[in-house]
Amino acid sequence: MSAYLRPKVPGACVFFTVNLVDRGADTLVRHVEVLRQAVVVTKGKRPFRIDAWVVLPDHMHCVWTLPEGDADFSTRMGAIKGRFSKALPEGRVRASHIIRREKGIWQRRFWEHHIRSEEEFGAYVRYCWINPVKHGLVEHPDAWPHSSWHRDGGGDLLP
Repeated sequence: MSAYLRPKVPGACVFFTVNLVDRGADTLVRHVEVLRQAVVVTKGKRPFRIDAWVVLPDHMHCVWTLPEGDADFSTRMGAIKGRFSKALPEGRVRASHIIRREKGIWQRRFWEHHIRSEEEFGAYVRYCWINPVKHGLVEHPDAWPHSSWHRDGGGDLLP
C-alpha cells in the first residue's frame, strides 16, 4: 500500500492536475454543469478561493487558496470528484474499483504543487489559461469556454 504524504500547509495556495481514467474521453466538458455544481456544493461546505480553473475534456487544472488555518485540500478535491462521479453512470469498472466503491471515472490520485511565490502563482495561472491552446483545442484562451480566463480577463498575464 502507498504511503504518500501530502504537505499540510494552512492557508496554502495550491495548483492541481486531476485526470480521468479514460484519457481521451470528453466526460468533463460534456458534463461540465455537473462538475460546476459539485464545486459549488463543496465550496459551500468547505470554502476555498478559486484563483484559476480550466476544464478540458479529460482533465482539469486549478489553483486554489485555502482559508487561513485550513490545510485540507485533499478532502475538498475528493468531495468534488465524488459528487461529480455520483451524478454519472459508471465508467469501465475493474475489480479494484468495486472494492473501493469507485465508478472508474477519475484516476485515484491527483497531482498537487504548493505555490511558494507570486512568480510561481502567475506561472500556474497562465498554465491553466493556456492549456486548451497547448492541447490544440483552440487558438487563443478566450475561445475556450471552460476557463477562469473569462472571469479574470487574463490578457495581461499572458507572455
